[in-house]
Amino acid sequence: MKFDTPATTNPIDRLKVVGRPTSRIDGPLKTTGTAPYAYERHDVVANQAYGYAVGSTIAKGRIASMDVKAAEAAPGVLAVVTAGNAGPLAKADRNIATLLGGPQIEHYHQAIALVVAESFEQARAAAALIRVDYTRADGAFDLERAREGVTGPSKDDPDSTLGDFAGAFAAAPIQLDATYRTPDQSHAMMEPHATIAAWRGDQLTVWTSNQMIDWATTDLAKTLGIPKEKVHVVSPFVGGGFGGKLFLRADTLLAALGARATGRPVKVALPRPLIMNNTTHRPATIQRIRIGATPDGRITAIGHESWSGNLPDGKPENAVDQTRLLYAAPNRLTGTRLAVLDLPEGNAMRAPGEAPGLMALEIAMDEMAEKLGLDPVEFRIRNDTQVDPEKPDRPFSQRQLVECLRLGAERFGWSRRSAQPARNRDGRWLVGTGVAAAFRNNLLTPSAARVRLDKHGMVAVETDMTDIGTGSYTILAQTAAEMMGVGLDKVVVRLGDSKFPVSAGSGGQWGANNSTAGVYAACVKLREAVAQKLGFNSADAVFSDGVVRSGNRSAPLAQAAGDPGLAAEDAIEYGDLGKRYQQSTFGAHFVEVGVDAATAEIRVRRMLAVCAAGRILNPLSARSQVIGAMTMGVGAALMEELAVDTRAGFFVNHDLAGYEVPVHADIPHQEVIFLDETDPISSPMKAKGVGELGLCGVGAAIANAIHNATGARVRDYPITLDKLLDRMPEVG
Repeated sequence: MKFDTPATTNPIDRLKVVGRPTSRIDGPLKTTGTAPYAYERHDVVANQAYGYAVGSTIAKGRIASMDVKAAEAAPGVLAVVTAGNAGPLAKADRNIATLLGGPQIEHYHQAIALVVAESFEQARAAAALIRVDYTRADGAFDLERAREGVTGPSKDDPDSTLGDFAGAFAAAPIQLDATYRTPDQSHAMMEPHATIAAWRGDQLTVWTSNQMIDWATTDLAKTLGIPKEKVHVVSPFVGGGFGGKLFLRADTLLAALGARATGRPVKVALPRPLIMNNTTHRPATIQRIRIGATPDGRITAIGHESWSGNLPDGKPENAVDQTRLLYAAPNRLTGTRLAVLDLPEGNAMRAPGEAPGLMALEIAMDEMAEKLGLDPVEFRIRNDTQVDPEKPDRPFSQRQLVECLRLGAERFGWSRRSAQPARNRDGRWLVGTGVAAAFRNNLLTPSAARVRLDKHGMVAVETDMTDIGTGSYTILAQTAAEMMGVGLDKVVVRLGDSKFPVSAGSGGQWGANNSTAGVYAACVKLREAVAQKLGFNSADAVFSDGVVRSGNRSAPLAQAAGDPGLAAEDAIEYGDLGKRYQQSTFGAHFVEVGVDAATAEIRVRRMLAVCAAGRILNPLSARSQVIGAMTMGVGAALMEELAVDTRAGFFVNHDLAGYEVPVHADIPHQEVIFLDETDPISSPMKAKGVGELGLCGVGAAIANAIHNATGARVRDYPITLDKLLDRMPEVG
């Protein structure tokens, strides 16, 4: 189905099933521990062996020698796989570093060997017997130092400019020129990267934890040098990914190589240190923001430059994209700067780009409002735009940022806020409130599905879409139920299998809108087949309550299927609406914090998110996504930081004991409001993404609340008490 004109009235608009708060249909499996996650797939293949990965203990250089004899002779060991005996391996386009290193070492904890044994304990013990001698090379591990050698944008990533930024900024009566820093961060998902691999002849099957099935299939085939049709990837449940499982990682390749070497199925789970140093992470950023404005609060010039690091051939953390679209200004400059670092690979994590970008931009907006003597909410509203600031002839398909800000201010009690910092006390606590805008682009990508109808009236949905804890099973079932006029009890959803049609996959908050649109397209085709089988005109056939009606005639839906059943497959494909309209999601975050007047301990007390993100397909699961994202925002603001050893080139706190994330005690009451919005430009579902929008802006709202509580402005995340202690107001 080609979607190239705005959606009109369609069966989804009935909202009998779609749009209703619906408990996740996979919930009973999750709560009973029977959901089949990758590492526990004892049911899929017998005689599984265990693999244990060995990571490099240097960050850059070469393996001079590797002695694996003691490991091979250890009890229970079946094989030791290295780059020397694995056979030729290619590097897939989506991988920056090679997944099995040697002799060249590109980053710390790069996988250099896999020990396969009868038990996990035997594999781990034997791995400790491998002796490796390295020839070290000097590496670059410090972004602060590396940025000094970066003089401008790369040839592949030019600056975006409009007007005369330098002249307008210099002439602006009110100016801000400030630098902000965000640290390296880890996805820290609950389920580790894990895979079981088995060969049957030249056919490879992997049961793995991956967000993008077709990417994994394509890249695994390329890496192994085998035809794509020889690779079968299965991932029905993913225990959190947050971008870290978008790509083929070492666990999957090592499991496949181990299984090939031993002739046995092999299971591999990366230990937490290898997840943090071996897979991907969010790169640190240094962001310079310049804003010039007139005394009445109109921005005349806005500039945002961001420095980040990555391995050679890696990409920068694109922290400036939201600044190109969020606020009006006639003179503009945005650009990313990339320093080559020999740290582990930087890549997508939890709203990449906008999340760290808004952590800086929305503090800068608060600082500018203070300079102007304007309320921070009013300052943002005053600089709203309904068109792409860089392309004024390109309107937003929907943009309700102002409504989000105003409604949020009303519900949060913003009018009671003291504009003067450090004026509100609650016992020993200094209390402050902060606001930040939320922004995340709506990304469109083709997505396909197959829908089957059987003689019992059961509808089955098949697509390689994944459920990473976001509720994909439920919203796809709701879509099929709405389209085919049946209850949820008549729908079965099968996901995460490369034998199914290729979907959008999960990531970038594009999954829900695109994958449901793919199911919509398949259901349209199935409805046509049903109508034809029943002798009805498909244009006026109504599907409701398990019955198909056309004029004064009706028939049970199941009757059309008959004994053979019916099936239809289609995909949603997008035309140029995405070019003619800017499609984005918007929101506003309001936060109240308390800061201990004596110790500078920070406690988040209240949080509110107001979101405008198209049709909300399932308010219950959407709310869960947003409050989860808000929780991640607390972590990014107050505690999450991968500490870099700038001498040896690795993340020191590479486990969940040293890498702090929020726990229940850190999270207060959270409220989420969804504006009533549909976006017919986006898809037939009139929906957009919402999960990552809930994260974007949270960190800055917390930082702004801390400033309002204490008068201290911290521009270096995470905001820990040591950065506040010597700047706290005197205790009265």
